[in-house]
Amino acid sequence: MQSKQANVNYPVDLIRTIAIGMVILVHASFFPYKIPGEITPTVIVNWFTADIFGAIGYLGVPLFVMLSGALLLNPAKVDEPMGEFFRKRFNRIGLPLIFWTVVYFVWNFTVWEKPVTLFNIGQGLISGSYPILWFLYLLVGIYLITPILRTLVKHIDRKQFKLLLAIWFVGTVSVPLIRNFTNFSFDPFMFIITDWVGFFLLGIYLTETKIHSIIAYIGLIFGLLVAILGDWLLTASLGEQFTGYFHGYLSFNMIIASAALFLILIRIPHRSIDSGNNIINRLIKWIEHNTLPIYLVHIIVIESLHLGLLGFSFPYTDNVLVDAPLLALVTFVLTAAIVYPLKKIPFVMKLVG
Repeated sequence: MQSKQANVNYPVDLIRTIAIGMVILVHASFFPYKIPGEITPTVIVNWFTADIFGAIGYLGVPLFVMLSGALLLNPAKVDEPMGEFFRKRFNRIGLPLIFWTVVYFVWNFTVWEKPVTLFNIGQGLISGSYPILWFLYLLVGIYLITPILRTLVKHIDRKQFKLLLAIWFVGTVSVPLIRNFTNFSFDPFMFIITDWVGFFLLGIYLTETKIHSIIAYIGLIFGLLVAILGDWLLTASLGEQFTGYFHGYLSFNMIIASAALFLILIRIPHRSIDSGNNIINRLIKWIEHNTLPIYLVHIIVIESLHLGLLGFSFPYTDNVLVDAPLLALVTFVLTAAIVYPLKKIPFVMKLVG
């Protein structure tokens, strides 16, 4: 990209706050893989409500990755020494990854009584001691190639960048489509750039993309509707078995919806968030500075509320419209109450994130 970005003119703090809120929401509204018992109007409403919350919530992680791409692939940063870059990234996620790997090993072996075996320990070290850690493994992979991508982004022209993203989109979308909806076997040897690296590149690309806001809103609505209605139709046709294909981060509709939402958010003037010193602005800034520990702690809080480990269980009403947002809010409040004091302890603050 020929232009040299330097200043960030979009609300980073707001985007991170929205993204972590979406992540908590999706974990507070897990889908039923089977519709339980008799299909009643209440069951249908609950299913659709969870379906909608899930579709919205799954936009959170792509927002995080695109924002990271927009910030870290800024052409103005291409001259940052590689050693300095990796040192910053290790301090940012390396120590927390080590710390939370141990924490979640303990959580898994004690709370969920998973057998303590060499295999389980080895598997946990390779792929994460708990599912929530997958995102940190993703960041490690992205950070390892960031110095190379920085040079690429600085020198690539706009047409080449479009081609690169088009190849990523087609490769990422076509493989699961063919495998899930046809009887063909398809080995995607021709697509060498797939999955999350495309979101990372898309982040910096979209910061210099001029698309009318109406198109962005249409893309967002389209992507979410396909997720909601598409998985409903799949579930109905597969005998109540929920596949979640159209809710997948890398499905064509969720890529479109994620990119559209990112475009909408980066057009909000950052001054509208930075101005003033009211409670909401201070809360947004605190959340923005603590998204990593909030992400890493909130699953323990949700599961503790499910299991009654805090001395009480979450009071479910069997109404997803009430339960999911309320559980997300309670989870955030309790998570913040845990993170806030931990971040006040000098050495511990580096470990928790």
